[in-house]
Amino acid sequence: MKIDIIGDIHGCFDEFKELTGYLGYRWDSGIPVHPDGRVLGFVGDLTDRGPNSLGVIETVWKLVTKQLAYYVPGNHCNKLYRYFLGNKVKILHGLETTIEELGRLPKKEMKRYKEMFIELYENAPLYQQLDSGNLIIAHAGITEELIGRQSKRVKTFVLYGDITGETNEDGTPVRRDWAFNYKGDAYVVYGHTPFSEVRNINRTYNIDTGAVFGGKLSALSYPELTTKSVKSGMPYAAEKFRDVNPDR
Repeated sequence: MKIDIIGDIHGCFDEFKELTGYLGYRWDSGIPVHPDGRVLGFVGDLTDRGPNSLGVIETVWKLVTKQLAYYVPGNHCNKLYRYFLGNKVKILHGLETTIEELGRLPKKEMKRYKEMFIELYENAPLYQQLDSGNLIIAHAGITEELIGRQSKRVKTFVLYGDITGETNEDGTPVRRDWAFNYKGDAYVVYGHTPFSEVRNINRTYNIDTGAVFGGKLSALSYPELTTKSVKSGMPYAAEKFRDVNPDR
């Protein structure tokens, strides 16, 4: 299969449109379609913080419905889903921007986006196993022993990463860098933790390059294993990024 997997978009619709154009996709029909039959992949966190989360939701929903894309949910997707179900969630860490977008719509349109996203989320697997198991797409990654499994532990890992149970000062969970110890044969493509550049360690690729924080929106093309990025138009916040080669 030939697939271009895009990192955490977080409502950066303009960058998404630019990146898909750079990858050779054409928007003549209102959605990105590749003339050579390539498809798109999404590592989750489509929404929150950026200016056009609803545009991203609608485009990805259309692509998945037409079987032109593969999507897995991220932790922000999970939170928006729970919000739409009427569960009590904290309106923090970017969810407020998506809710503000929804609030500007007529009730009928708001309902349409809600139904669209719920359908997208409920039909999505926790992680995608593609190309006969040689390619895994998981929002925060996955370890080799969890591949093929479905459990609460797997769900927590793919949504939040290898969390320790402790929290950072901003309330986010402390996460171990699982990729250093990955020994699986499958390529794992993920996001969740923004780095300054696409990071390749042990057949894992972190493609979240912090578009919503003013970094870049990046994509990994498979099976070529090449990357392309476009610069973000969002504000720059250097403290949000991790170094590609941090001291362990």
